[in-house]
Amino acid sequence: MRLAIIGGGIGGLALAAGLHKKGIKAHVFEKTQAFKPLGAGLGLGANAVLALDRMGIADAIEQAGMPLQEQRLLNDELTVMNRIDFSRLKKRYGKETLTIHRADLHEALYNAVDPDYFHFNKQVIDFNQYEDQVTLTFQDNVTETFDYVIAAEGIHSVFRRALVPGSEPRFAGYTCWRGIAWNKGDVPYYTSSEAWSGRGRFGWAPLYDGRVYWFACVNTQANNEYYANLTKEGTARLFGHFSPTAERLIRETESGSFLHHDIHDIKPLDSFVYGRIALVGDAAHATTPNMGQGAGQSIEDAYELMNAISQESSMPAALSRYEAKRLKKANKVIKLSRQIGWAAQWQHPLATGFRNTVLPLVPESLLFRRLMFLFK
Repeated sequence: MRLAIIGGGIGGLALAAGLHKKGIKAHVFEKTQAFKPLGAGLGLGANAVLALDRMGIADAIEQAGMPLQEQRLLNDELTVMNRIDFSRLKKRYGKETLTIHRADLHEALYNAVDPDYFHFNKQVIDFNQYEDQVTLTFQDNVTETFDYVIAAEGIHSVFRRALVPGSEPRFAGYTCWRGIAWNKGDVPYYTSSEAWSGRGRFGWAPLYDGRVYWFACVNTQANNEYYANLTKEGTARLFGHFSPTAERLIRETESGSFLHHDIHDIKPLDSFVYGRIALVGDAAHATTPNMGQGAGQSIEDAYELMNAISQESSMPAALSRYEAKRLKKANKVIKLSRQIGWAAQWQHPLATGFRNTVLPLVPESLLFRRLMFLFK
């Protein structure tokens, strides 16, 4: 069986690494010309770390991650409104919730893949699916044939957009900046924090090497030119009302890690499998970042698909099992994450006043229980 994985991001690499450990040599095709350590930070839930451990590829990732004991939800005066106790997940499932530099996660997964099966500078521009095979056309006009294809090329997936008309990314209503700066003792270890106000949202979390990952969001229309061209200094002023720490982190962001993007997700799909093509990661279920589950859900895809391919007697059975395992949960993450972002981005004083009054009254145990579906 010839199996192609399209996309060398987190989901594609995790799947390839897991399959290679099982002796299944899938080819990975990546459109970039070389591996480059890019990006800022991200959260990796205990559910994702557990999946990595079960795949046998968790050690390097855990070493590069900062364990989180809790998440604090703050108001615009940085008063704690509520918190989520991540240490309870460690006690129950044996794995930490982590923050990690995206580049460190990417590199650890990349190093776990057989290099003979990883192909750079190979972007799929077209494909044709037949009864017994799939042909791929790359940007260099080379055409190759595979028995099955796993599309892991992100939210703008060529495969999803062709197979599911109308599945274009949808704007969430806000734009975000991200970056990494050094911790100067003003950001506590083992704790992530997120402050909500009517003028935006600011979050920060420590990384293992003494740096801090931060993000900042404001409501806007899509493709706002003013925000797209905002400098670090302008962004620092925009969010300086939260605290001197927020302003400092933005101003002192490392060169190359100051990033800006509008936030998009996709409408939940009815299927992740289309004949001989399966969608994984953001190609299947791109979500807003409000639950810190984007990378984690891609990793869970990889784990479940690896298990299915290695254990089922046929690929159709494996793909059916993968879809049954992943469709409902991943789509629930899309919906819940979008709801959280909607509430976190409220602007009207009556709405924010209501939120700031009610959220402290929600039992911490209820916030914890809302995460339990991630482990089923």
